[in-house]
Amino acid sequence: MHTRKISLIMSILVLLGLLAGCAAPTAGPSAAPQASAPQAAAPAGPFEPMAMSAESCDYGGLFKSIEAVDAMTVKFTLCQPDPAFPSKVAFSSFAINDADYLEATGGGGELIEKPNGTGRYKFVDWLRGDQIIFERNENYWGEKAIPQTLVFRWSAESAQRLVELQAGTVDGIDNPGPDDFAVIEADPNLQLKQRSGTNIFYIGMNNTYPPFDNERVRQAFAMAIDRKRIVDNFYPPGSSVATQFMPPSIFGYTDGLDWYEFNPEMAKQILEEEGVLPGFQTTITYRDVVRGYLPNPGVVAQDIQAQLADIGVTAQIVVMESGSFLDAADRGEIDGFHLLGWGADYPDATNFLDFHFGPGSSAQFGKGFPDIWEALAQGATKADPEERQPWYDQANELIKQHVPMIPVAHGGNGAAFKADVEGAYASDIGAEQFGLMNPGGRDTFVWLQNGEPAGLYCADETDGEALRACEQVMESLLAYEPGTGDVVAALAKEWEANADLTEWVFTLRDGVTFHNGATLDANDVVLSYVVQWDASHPLHVGRDGSFTYFPGLFGGFLNAE
Repeated sequence: MHTRKISLIMSILVLLGLLAGCAAPTAGPSAAPQASAPQAAAPAGPFEPMAMSAESCDYGGLFKSIEAVDAMTVKFTLCQPDPAFPSKVAFSSFAINDADYLEATGGGGELIEKPNGTGRYKFVDWLRGDQIIFERNENYWGEKAIPQTLVFRWSAESAQRLVELQAGTVDGIDNPGPDDFAVIEADPNLQLKQRSGTNIFYIGMNNTYPPFDNERVRQAFAMAIDRKRIVDNFYPPGSSVATQFMPPSIFGYTDGLDWYEFNPEMAKQILEEEGVLPGFQTTITYRDVVRGYLPNPGVVAQDIQAQLADIGVTAQIVVMESGSFLDAADRGEIDGFHLLGWGADYPDATNFLDFHFGPGSSAQFGKGFPDIWEALAQGATKADPEERQPWYDQANELIKQHVPMIPVAHGGNGAAFKADVEGAYASDIGAEQFGLMNPGGRDTFVWLQNGEPAGLYCADETDGEALRACEQVMESLLAYEPGTGDVVAALAKEWEANADLTEWVFTLRDGVTFHNGATLDANDVVLSYVVQWDASHPLHVGRDGSFTYFPGLFGGFLNAE
């Protein structure tokens, strides 16, 4: 998307009373090192409301203004209606930070390593390469966590995760291997909780690199991959072959739409006609991290390599470190095929289609497609689902035509727990709240997931391993109800919109405090959004500065280069 720099009407009035000292470190659990707690802010002076506005909506994004109406009220004014706005603001990338802590960290540094939220758990320590330790927030505004201590560990090997669960060294594991489902179900000491496959595994291509800049070539590659063979051989029960990017259970799925039929002979013929064959060499790049949408990344990569070889394409497999891979894909730096996927953050087409194919999407597929943008814009602005669906049908048809990626599978997946963990569940959106689970009366709950987070400032993260950790500590204006994914009140106790869904007003809860002792107010909300929205803001820093979710869901940054 071409974005021209615009002038701003900006009045951000800094809260009186900057950091006046450090709070004493919070003691960690007996088995953990002492906490490195965020610094506590000095008592605030009279409330000085923050606000930020765009001069016009010509910059291409959804936001027109954000303002603190008073200390407990925040108003968002949008450039166009957005019926999915509550679902978006409930997402963990838009968690609310203490404004003083944002400024004290400079938008990076300790903000990435030591999150300071309002959630059920407080951050204690991050032992890099080993574990992250959290402790119960005794001042939590709602239902307090049951276990006193929460520990996140990680292992890339599903077999190792199962061994630890069977040995009792952990209380729960994510993504058991495809062959482990039956083992877990047969073990009376364990329990399996399955998710409904609200995800997509795809083979990405970037259309700024030849020959992927040729739409007919991309269509040929879509015919060359036997998706059913991959699902049948390498996916667990509950998985299905994808016919489109949208999972069937998510609003926006197009009934009756199918993908290109597997036809390697036709694929090879087209590639020869387009001058790609003979002699084409490329790469298949992936990260060796198990995901619900891709339970066997290495063997799937090898199978795709073999399928391409069958039509005369030589593909070298390239394995990258997880964080580096995600960053490179977002920046559009992968010039061959790449293996990635997506799991639902909330149950709406905007989460799948707008994020990946809208005007604010990342560069992983190269240049966007204006006809897809137009269909998505129409679908996103209609309040009635019956009015929205035809536009998503059109968008799904256009995605099939343009082939920015090849949808392969909706992966059946789940989590497993010790049998005595009460309240155990696996969230379809990967947002388990471990504080609601009782690990057999034990003081500590140990969770073993697939990988280590790259950072814990989740405004600038997209990986589920980071987001799940952030969700234990941080909170957004709204939340997703455990088990259903419905939007419910969180830091905002109530919200309302005008008739055309362009103005959204949120009323905050009284008396909510951050883990450093600061009290939540409307300026914390405004600044938490502004530092993402305005690409020129001095606090728009993060871990690598991508802030991928914001433009993906809200259309674009202000002052984007």
